[in-house]
Amino acid sequence: MARFAGVDIPNEKRIVISLTYVYGVGLPTAQKVLAAAGVSEDVRTKDLTTDQEDAIRRELDGLKLEGDLRREVNLNIKRLMEIGSYRGMRHRRGLPTRGQNTKNNARTRKGPAKAIAGKKK
Repeated sequence: MARFAGVDIPNEKRIVISLTYVYGVGLPTAQKVLAAAGVSEDVRTKDLTTDQEDAIRRELDGLKLEGDLRREVNLNIKRLMEIGSYRGMRHRRGLPTRGQNTKNNARTRKGPAKAIAGKKK
């Protein structure tokens, strides 16, 4: 298994898909990194040469990934909560922060439905 930014990526998949296992690298970023490194997107991870791996690592070093990115995101959320902004309050209450309807949906953020006292038939 190849390691990029401290993450083991799968060997059997195409390198463009394997790179998305790194936090902070989606498909468009993976495509840009491979284009800048001069590596074909169709190459399997196990078929990469050491020169190609090094070129990809050099391109990834310029990006904020994994731990640094997670820390920055968490600090941004914490800052929103501390200043008491609307988005911060929604984070604190565990509700959707981007204006979604919560009357019928939002179960991912709100958790499983809770029984309401006196609602029994």
